[in-house]
Amino acid sequence: MLYHETIRVPLERVGVIVGRNGRVKRRVEELTNARVDVSHDGVVTITSPEDNEDPVLLWKARDMVRAMARGFSPSRALSLVDDDYRLVVISLRDFVGTSPNQQRRVAGRIIGEHGRTRRLIEQTTETMVSVYGRTVSIIGTSPGLEYAQRAIMMLIDGAPHGVVYARLEQMRRELNRYHAEIWESSVR
Repeated sequence: MLYHETIRVPLERVGVIVGRNGRVKRRVEELTNARVDVSHDGVVTITSPEDNEDPVLLWKARDMVRAMARGFSPSRALSLVDDDYRLVVISLRDFVGTSPNQQRRVAGRIIGEHGRTRRLIEQTTETMVSVYGRTVSIIGTSPGLEYAQRAIMMLIDGAPHGVVYARLEQMRRELNRYHAEIWESSVR
């Protein structure tokens, strides 16, 4: 059975998805054993061959394309081939409505002055964050992915930056404990 999925991407991101001489598109195809067709009008069709033994790879190809469409670089998006990494896309429209001014204001809160808040979220939670258009996207592993999502939701809900930074520090301590437990269990 042939599986396929179609995604509409912003026109200005088509070149990123294809890459120079088709290099990025080919790399996605190699990593996922899927066929990726990109049209000039922003329609990406991902097809998995009938003999593909791992249908999850089709979803990975889809998430890689979605990540690039949401502002991530190809190298960051390709990290999604790892089973531990996931992509979360948060639509600002769902939380602040359709007002472009509100969406820009909230996006600005998440980015912070000179990118400070976004960078702090990434460093503290060991994730990658992209604010693009009306969305905020996160690539990461658990539990950092959930921590980053929580911090972003706090900012969307209007929490002061200081409160969010304090909560991020608490999350960092929890993440350090998590890593220590994983390490201890691996050396036993």
